[in-house]
Amino acid sequence: MLEVLPIDMIQAHFVQHLSKGSRGPAPKVELWEIVHAILYKLKSGVHWHLLPIKSLIISVEISWFTIYHHYLKWCKDGSWQLAWEACLEESKPSLDLSTVQLDGTHSLAKRGGEAVGYQGRKKAKTTNILCLTDKRGTIVSWGKPVSGNHNDLFEKEGQVTHMLDQMKRADISIDGLFLNADAGFDAKGLRKILDKEGITLNVAPNKRNGSNIDSDIIFDPQMYQDRFVIERTNAWMDSFRTLLVRQDTTSSSWEAWHFMASTCWHIKNQINQKEKL
Repeated sequence: MLEVLPIDMIQAHFVQHLSKGSRGPAPKVELWEIVHAILYKLKSGVHWHLLPIKSLIISVEISWFTIYHHYLKWCKDGSWQLAWEACLEESKPSLDLSTVQLDGTHSLAKRGGEAVGYQGRKKAKTTNILCLTDKRGTIVSWGKPVSGNHNDLFEKEGQVTHMLDQMKRADISIDGLFLNADAGFDAKGLRKILDKEGITLNVAPNKRNGSNIDSDIIFDPQMYQDRFVIERTNAWMDSFRTLLVRQDTTSSSWEAWHFMASTCWHIKNQINQKEKL
C-alpha cells in the first residue's frame, strides 16, 4: 500500500478531529484510509478520478467519489482546521517564537472560483494567502484566501486578526512577539493593529513611501535576516503538488489543503525528533 504518513499518526492527528455521521450504518471503509487517500491527493496533485484507489484503500472497494464526498464534507464543517489547530497546540513547546515571519504566496487558479483575480506579475489569475511562521520556518498561522489582484495588505485588519486568533485558540501567547515582514507590509495601519496586540513589526522600509517614512520607526536588519526562513517554508509547501496550481473553486476547500499540509509539517517534525532520540 502507498504510504504518505504512518497509520498511527493519521489516527492521532486527523481522524479523531473529523466529524462522523450519527445516523445510518457505520461506514465500511476505515476513516484513516479515506484520510490517507486525501493526503495522497494533496501530495501528488493527481486528479480525484485518477486516484490509485486499489493501492490506497485495502479494506473494501469504493469509488473516488466517496473519498471526494468525505473530503468536501470535512471542508465545509471545519474538521481540517480543527485537526490543524489541535496539532499546532500540541507542537507549541517546540516552537521558537523569538521572532515570527509574515509573507504572502500566490498560486495560479486555473479554474477560477472564489477569491480569484488577475495578477499582473504572473500574467494569470491567482489566489493570495498569507502565512506566519516561527523562527525555524514552522507554520503557526494562515490567512484567508484573497484574490490575486490585491496586494498582501488587502483587508489587513481582518486578515491579521484572523491569523492571530488561530494562535490564540492554540493557546500561543502573542504579546511581545517580534514580527519580520518585507517592504510590502510597511504600512501605518498594520503597525497600529499589531501594536494593540503587543507585537513589534520589524519591516524593511518601503522606498515608495518616500518622505512619509516615520523617522521614529526602528528597523533591525540583523533580526530581519530571520525572515528568509519563510522562503524555505514556501518551497517546502510546493512539494504538495495540489498547492502549486489551484483547481478548487471554493475558498473553504483551498484553505483545507493548507491546513492539511501544515498538519503534515508538524507530524513530520515529530517523527524526525523521535528518530533523533
